[in-house]
Amino acid sequence: MNILAMVFGWLNDQLLKMTWLSELVRLLVEKVFRLSVNGRLGGSIHFFIYDTIKIFILLSLLIFVISYIQSYFPPERTKKILGRIRGIKGNILGALLGTITPFCSCSSIPIFIGFTSAGLPLGVTFSFLISSPLVDLASLLLLMSFFGAKIAIAYVVVGLILAVIGGTLIDKLGLEKYVEGYVREIENVDAEVPEMTRNERISYSKEQVKDIIQRVWLYVLIGVGIGAAIHNWIPQSIIENVVGGNNPFAVLLATVVGIPMYADIFGTLPIAEALFAKGVGVGTVLSFMMAVTALSLPSMIMLSKVVKPKLLAIFVSIVSAGIIIIGYLFNAFSYIFV
Repeated sequence: MNILAMVFGWLNDQLLKMTWLSELVRLLVEKVFRLSVNGRLGGSIHFFIYDTIKIFILLSLLIFVISYIQSYFPPERTKKILGRIRGIKGNILGALLGTITPFCSCSSIPIFIGFTSAGLPLGVTFSFLISSPLVDLASLLLLMSFFGAKIAIAYVVVGLILAVIGGTLIDKLGLEKYVEGYVREIENVDAEVPEMTRNERISYSKEQVKDIIQRVWLYVLIGVGIGAAIHNWIPQSIIENVVGGNNPFAVLLATVVGIPMYADIFGTLPIAEALFAKGVGVGTVLSFMMAVTALSLPSMIMLSKVVKPKLLAIFVSIVSAGIIIIGYLFNAFSYIFV
């Protein structure tokens, strides 16, 4: 057991946390820039360079692998799988399929239209819609590199639970009539799913890496920049008073602040890392990340074009309440994860 623990620890440090990269960047800052990484400016430069390179390396590798897996589950095949199962099992399957089809919150909307027009249960579709931008295999490994295995696994589990419960509640409320009429009228073409060759899957995975990097690079840089500022320039006392344990409304505030932002988990991770390092509760950090990824304002604007205001309000209320409850529970039992 000790040998396994040592091997796992080494793999975690060298492959996920990339301690070797941190050391190289430290040498760069100290030898080339002549700055101490313990100072504000040197620490900010180290944080920015190290986190940026680490995120893009992990992101490229993980997206390639996940996209290769995803090539077996195009929307048409996902739709067929979900169409076979009803009830709570359908919600669970919808949430699980969302984890291997990593669409961002905005690109999930066309998938939502396709699933709804195909006659899939509304609750199953919403379970997919919640989990797809919120939880995927790439985010699990990235979270492990920043926060460790316990928090990463817990984030994925509660994300799936939120997706299942959210979809189930929407299904039980019978809200199908609040989907815009034109969505139901869209002709559903049950196209055959072409089987891809190995080379085609590799080409597809490379294109996905290129496409996703082009879409998220700016948000990653902005997120890392904000994280560097929080980590090295904002006093810990201010952070603690605003979103720390001293403020009983910290989780609520983190959720409200996160909703208007538009980014995916890759852009929010550096900010979350900096907040966590400043002593912000794990539940508060996770609530912020979930709000940004699951309830971003642009995706809600897009969703408002396909569902009526009552359904949109219920969806936002259910997910927001779930995020807030998850945040407070994680803060209350943080000793298990830290």
